[in-house]
Amino acid sequence: MGARSLWRWVNWGWRRWVIGAAALLVVSVPILFLGAASDPMILWKIVHNRCVVDQTQNAQPAPCARVDLPAGYAILKDIVGATQYLLIPTTRLTGIESPALLAPGAANYFADAWGQMGLVQSKLPKPLPRQDLSLAINSIDGRTQQQLHIHMDCIRRDVRDSLARHMTAIGPDWAPFPEGLAGHTYQAMRIPGVALGDANPFQLLAAKQPGARAAMGLHTLVLVGAPETGFILLDDRADPAHGDMGSGEALQDHACSVSSKD
Repeated sequence: MGARSLWRWVNWGWRRWVIGAAALLVVSVPILFLGAASDPMILWKIVHNRCVVDQTQNAQPAPCARVDLPAGYAILKDIVGATQYLLIPTTRLTGIESPALLAPGAANYFADAWGQMGLVQSKLPKPLPRQDLSLAINSIDGRTQQQLHIHMDCIRRDVRDSLARHMTAIGPDWAPFPEGLAGHTYQAMRIPGVALGDANPFQLLAAKQPGARAAMGLHTLVLVGAPETGFILLDDRADPAHGDMGSGEALQDHACSVSSKD
């Protein structure tokens, strides 16, 4: 074998090793890495083509953490952060603007997500109080995926502290929250109860916030646990012209700094 042939062989072998290593990496990396930035349907494909199929055929939810077929949702570990999960319906719903969310008897996906917050807690060294936990759904302008998904994670420490300062002023109807949150103006209302029950945040937005029903896609919702019992529901309306993309997820902390000692 001549020097040129030897080099070609070494180069070919090296390229084969790189390709093989890359293929192994693709298999081992969580699937949400793949195409998430470029494919706005990746969440739907993961849930519909893999999680539901595996649950139906093998009674296993992989690559999801859980699949509840009767309730119609899957829970998927997000690639961002150690504690963040996503609730994703197993039916095709584009997002907060989907009319099915406001239909009589519609599924209460926020209640389902809150009921699965034990998954977030399981990633932490110690349980967090409910006021450190949150759910968020982004507006059309604030999202990258075209399948409804609710972000399940810790709340930002500064947001938690701001809510605590004004907790007694938050009532049962929408009203402006007195402080900016992540640089944006939010409306706030209180929901009683340890669990959401029949209180559906999507429907509370449409029914009680003037003009929201006709423009649901412009809104973002964040649900935060209140101390001891109840919830605080936050609403912001996207205004891209002024730098507000309607991304309630910005109130969450995917590093979960609230789990560290205050």
